[in-house]
Amino acid sequence: MNPAENEPLPQSGLAEIRIVAATPDAARTVAEVIRRCFAGTEQRSYPAPDGGTRLHLTVDTETAAGPARSWLATSRPPTGTGPHAEEP
Repeated sequence: MNPAENEPLPQSGLAEIRIVAATPDAARTVAEVIRRCFAGTEQRSYPAPDGGTRLHLTVDTETAAGPARSWLATSRPPTGTGPHAEEP
């Protein structure tokens, strides 16, 4: 039996998202992209089998977090945020 089959459904207008990744940084990156499109709760992370990370978050599918931007625009790092020339 799949454990997810016993979980109650979220309230109308909400979606539960589970992200499983090899590293916490990879899971947080995916969650950040999702949160740019949907308002949501604070994420919760747990260890995953084989040393990975499971990240859970709840999003409000009826409330946008702000102007939805394309994947390309959100995946590019902001300009001017890297180290200064004199920093290692």
